[in-house]
Order: sequence, then C-alpha cells, then structure tokens
Amino acid sequence: MSFEVPKVVPLTCHGHSRPVPHISFSSIVEDDQYYLISACKDNNPMLRDGITGDWIGTFMGHKGAVWQARLSADANIAATAAADFSAKVWDTHTGECLHTLQHFHIVRAVAFPIQSNPQVLATGGMEKKLRIFDLSRSDSGSTSGASATPAAEGSGGSSINGTGSATSYEIGPGVHGGTIKSVVWNQDYNILTTAAEDRKIRWWDLRSRHPVAEHNVEGTIGSCELNMLATRPNDPGILSVAAGKSVYLFDGTVPGRLLKKVDFRYEVASVAVNNDTGRFVTGGAGEDTWARVYDLHTDDELEVQKGHHGPIWSVSYSPDGKLYGTGSEDGTIKLWKASREPYGLWR
Repeated sequence: MSFEVPKVVPLTCHGHSRPVPHISFSSIVEDDQYYLISACKDNNPMLRDGITGDWIGTFMGHKGAVWQARLSADANIAATAAADFSAKVWDTHTGECLHTLQHFHIVRAVAFPIQSNPQVLATGGMEKKLRIFDLSRSDSGSTSGASATPAAEGSGGSSINGTGSATSYEIGPGVHGGTIKSVVWNQDYNILTTAAEDRKIRWWDLRSRHPVAEHNVEGTIGSCELNMLATRPNDPGILSVAAGKSVYLFDGTVPGRLLKKVDFRYEVASVAVNNDTGRFVTGGAGEDTWARVYDLHTDDELEVQKGHHGPIWSVSYSPDGKLYGTGSEDGTIKLWKASREPYGLWR
C-alpha cells in the first residue's frame, strides 16, 4: 500500500491583482525560517514568510509586469525581471531599490549564484542575450535606485554612457534563437543554464563564454529550475524543465545529462522536484489548472490538487521540502503541505 498524505486545505496567499508568473523560495536563513518572493503582472513583486505565506512587503518601482523574482540564498537581497526593460535589485529588509539594470527589451529572467552574499546577477529576456552584471563595481556605490546600463558590445564591460552603477558583459552573443525565459545558476559557480523560446536548454561556461552542452525539447518551455533541498548536504540537485506535454529532469551537476523524460496527456506549465521524498509536482496549463503530485521513480500519479482557476505558471518546493507553492494565472499563490508530520500552520 502506497503512503498517501492526508488531504489538507492549502494556504491561499492573496494580494496580487494580476497573474503570478513566478514564485521562488530563499534557502533556510535561520531557525528554520525561510522566505517566498512572487513576481506578478501587477508590477508589484511581494515578499512573504515562506512557511505561513504572511505578507511582509511589496517592492514598489517597476512600471511593467514583473516576470520573474528571486531571492539570494540568505534572503538579504532580491532581484526582479520586468517588462519595463529593467531588472532591479532590492534590499529585502528596507524595500529599497539598490540597482536598476537597464536593458533594451523586456527582461524575463534573473538569477543569483547559489552562494550567499552574491555580488553578481545574471539576466535574460527578449533581447535574447544572457548578461552578467557585476553589482560590486559601481560608480556611486549601492545607492537607492542607482541605475545601470548594459555593456556595449565588445566593450569588455563598461557602461554605454558611462553613468551606470553596475557593469555587465554578455555571454555567447548571437547564440540564443529566441527569448530567454529562464536563467539558472548551477552549483558550479562557472556554469549557468538558460531555457529559451527556441526550445533549447543550454549550459554555459562563464570562463569560455560558450555553451558546453545543449538539449532540444519538444514544445514550448514553461519553467526551468534547479531543485535543491537545504536539508540534504551535498545534494547534487535536479534541473527540472516543463515543456509542452513533457517534463525533463537533468543532473544538477553534469551539464546536459538527462536523467529522465516523462510524458503526459496534458500541457505542463511548470514542475518542481523533491528528491528527499521522491516526488515531483506539475502545474497544468490550458484547460487543466490542477497541480498533480507524482512518484519520482515510477511516475505514478499520487495526488491531484484542485483549487486554482487558471494555469499554474510556477511550482516550487520550500528549502526543507515540507511544502510547495504554486503561482497561478488566477492571481493567487497557494502553499500545499507536503509532509506527513504537522508543519507550519497545519499544526
């Protein structure tokens, strides 16, 4: 008899007024505490307590839909990618904007290195360019709202007009054949992964600035995330990609190494993996707006979570794997209990 988690009511996080394209947890910061950030098309990314979903603050300043939002491992800073042609870096304690990183088109993706206290940020979007910004090199320090411009082509990283506060350089000019929808920083600091609308997953080496591996997927890419649990030291992690009606799971440490591909009868918008419990969760697109839990080893469907009223664009496990969050077109975030024992507000 397979173990089943008793049905419990999810926590619903309200506050956004438009679709939520991305949610992301911090690592465990202290005393089992961690945080959740959400990107939203209402221009206003939000920070929450990761365990309870309680609202902590809203980052005000973007003038367009926010497509992706991420926290540094220690949750001291946040980064957001937006349709106003900018990425922003925020102080999560004060809500202050530390950097505005100007681009020439919509920014869809941001990524910090996994290490704490990151000094760099990777961005990607409709420019089809993977950029690395150095947040430590600035003319004026990390002043409130400091702006920065992308580096001119071949300039080696100086700002176009000389007034930017963070220099940047591009990785692999001309390689991406479509909008970059996700950027993931790997455990190896020198390796980044991009997922683009040309249906290719690419692994890049920062030292050579060239791809070291690539994999073609069938169908439009929905999500691409590195799944690692803070409770598993030396966890290699699994890179999970949702594309079309399939989920692709890659080795978290070996670029391009496909562990398995799982095919479904429905469109998959998002996926998250919990290697500890041997589970993965998919978020449906199109007509199927449910979250489904599967056995990682047998691919058997274990649970169907109903509650959202629109496609689930983002799924993410908490850093301890005890719950997972879903962000939907319906403008809500839901937190679902994923552990047998009492946890958080389900005590």
